[in-house]
Amino acid sequence: MSGNRIRQHPILPVVERRQISFYWNTQPFQAAEGEMIATALFANGIKVFGHHHKDGSALGIFCANGQCAKCTVIANGKPVKSCMTPVKENMIVESVEGLPELPETEEEPVLHDIEEIAVDVLIIGGGPAGLSAGLQLAKYGIKAILVDDKNELGGKLVLQTHKFFGSVADSYAGTRGNDIGKLLAEEVRNCPEIETWTNSTAIYVFHDKKVGILKDGEYKIVKPGLILNTAGAREKFLRFPGNTLGGIYGAGAFQTLVNRDLVRPTERLFIIGGGNVGLIAGYHALQAGIEVVGLVEAMPVCGGYQVHADKLQRLGVPIYTSHTIISANGVEEVESITIAQINHKFEVIKGTEKSFTCDTVLIAVGLEPVSEFTQAAEKAGIAVFSAGDASEIAEASSAMFNGKITGVKIARFLGADAPEIPAAWYEKANILKSHPGEVLKPEYINNREGVMPIVHCRQEIPCNPCSTICPTNSIHLQEDPIMGIPYFEGKCVGCGKCVTICPGLAITLVDYRKDTEMPIVTLPYEVGNYAIEKGDKIAAVDIKGKNLGMMEVVQVLKQLATKTQLIKIKAPQDIARLIAGIRIQDEAVTAPLAEPIMPDKTPDDAMVCLCERVTAGEIRALIRQGITDMNQIKAITRAGMGPCGAKTCDSLVKQVMREEGVAADKVIANTKRPAYVEVPLGVYAGIEGGSDE
Repeated sequence: MSGNRIRQHPILPVVERRQISFYWNTQPFQAAEGEMIATALFANGIKVFGHHHKDGSALGIFCANGQCAKCTVIANGKPVKSCMTPVKENMIVESVEGLPELPETEEEPVLHDIEEIAVDVLIIGGGPAGLSAGLQLAKYGIKAILVDDKNELGGKLVLQTHKFFGSVADSYAGTRGNDIGKLLAEEVRNCPEIETWTNSTAIYVFHDKKVGILKDGEYKIVKPGLILNTAGAREKFLRFPGNTLGGIYGAGAFQTLVNRDLVRPTERLFIIGGGNVGLIAGYHALQAGIEVVGLVEAMPVCGGYQVHADKLQRLGVPIYTSHTIISANGVEEVESITIAQINHKFEVIKGTEKSFTCDTVLIAVGLEPVSEFTQAAEKAGIAVFSAGDASEIAEASSAMFNGKITGVKIARFLGADAPEIPAAWYEKANILKSHPGEVLKPEYINNREGVMPIVHCRQEIPCNPCSTICPTNSIHLQEDPIMGIPYFEGKCVGCGKCVTICPGLAITLVDYRKDTEMPIVTLPYEVGNYAIEKGDKIAAVDIKGKNLGMMEVVQVLKQLATKTQLIKIKAPQDIARLIAGIRIQDEAVTAPLAEPIMPDKTPDDAMVCLCERVTAGEIRALIRQGITDMNQIKAITRAGMGPCGAKTCDSLVKQVMREEGVAADKVIANTKRPAYVEVPLGVYAGIEGGSDE
């Protein structure tokens, strides 16, 4: 198998799977049985899946979630999304070059009766919100069908290897996201009231109050009494010169390849966006043995949790706040990136440009709710609820708790004997979705005897595992039992449980009991592919990644249950409390090129519509002619008419309108097509496998 397979991971088990053969443009390759075509191609070093018929630019992946069409290939003569189509034995996969002619078929279509199923509740989306709501519905005896377009329940939880924040009691705080996904999925599968359909895509909510669903390739119609939309969110794209190069994709696609499929899609990564999604993706990259060259964030501070940003900086990843991407550079694939500092008006400050060698640019600039199911159900007159990111973008811990609340709401709406939702639930829900607070300066205890935890978390975020697990109840949260900043007051026995469970890896332990001059500092460590052993000299750093010197490792404890290693080092007493982590990435990895590479294109040359290759300049010219009707823009340029159905370009066109001073209430919305995903027309007629017609 290819060298792009991840053979060792500090958190995830690596299981050997049966190998099967397939063909890529007549060349034979090997794939793991059951994996998606896109994954198999990346595993074999193939990142460009074809070329666009308009400009010949590279096509590959962006979302790996079925939302766009960049990864389209021809599989056994049919166009498919390679990120959603499993590779099969001896499958013939071909690139899309220009406008391919598909083979004629002389086979008589096999017709099936289209099954129509009535159910109390249809849950669209098997992520944290849908699973949590389903458990509540089952508790009150309400029948539901839960559909998800992946082959595994859990949604984005499946991709998360880090420990979760939030409340231990209500959202599994301190447990890794992928483990939470398995726990919730198993609970739902054990509920006879909930029928789960994986590999099932909701296509449309029709005006006759029915929903078309493609289940394992077979079309079915569901007539629900009520719809719960928990379909999650889709990633936003970004305009910049070079944004059509191969090697530019979203954080969700990256995490899918790395954490679900155990494929290393890149050698050198640069991240755009300092929210939790971008920060966590950087951490996941390091766990997969990928070099993270840097991260840019347009705002003066990262929007994600400070402990996530600190964690990256300690490991050796520079974060450039008040910076933006100027261009991605390369011939067909990304070869480098150019960034620059911006002022408070988001204008580029000339002379601050820097370029870095990288092969992938990761876009993590926000999410937008998949709200179309809610809107269509409302138009059709079907009772509809939403939860999770489909309702409001927040953390998965919030999605779980809000899914629970919504499940009880639905039960009450349907007349079940469910109690009224306590006010405390709503208060907790607001806490779990709250934005991080102000970052305070570190405060360190001056005591230099005994043993004690040093808390490096200096920002209010919803998180309480450290205070929950302390056996002597000596870690407390200021003011709020979930949201407060943790502090130590009491007696520490040196068990290290707080160090192990902290999701932000923001607690260390300093032990003066044996040596007050050279105490032992215990550090959490989860990047085990960068091996650290007893006797090694490691670069100890403070909370922001500042080098404090080389320290000797005296012990390494490997926690099998939590998969967090505890690295014990000896350190001088005057800096022991300042040590917060270990630098693993060499500074040479993150060094800029001697001279910046300036783009030969302007920002208006950046693509807004990837499907139809429409530039920002073309959109801007129409707006300046007075056109603010998205449908008219679509008719003139075809922006929004491509296979993704305007999922990517809609927000980018509106962004250009804002730049041109067009008020939001003056924009006439794009009329969406009557199907959320592309399916062969034959599907609606009950033809097996659809139709090429």
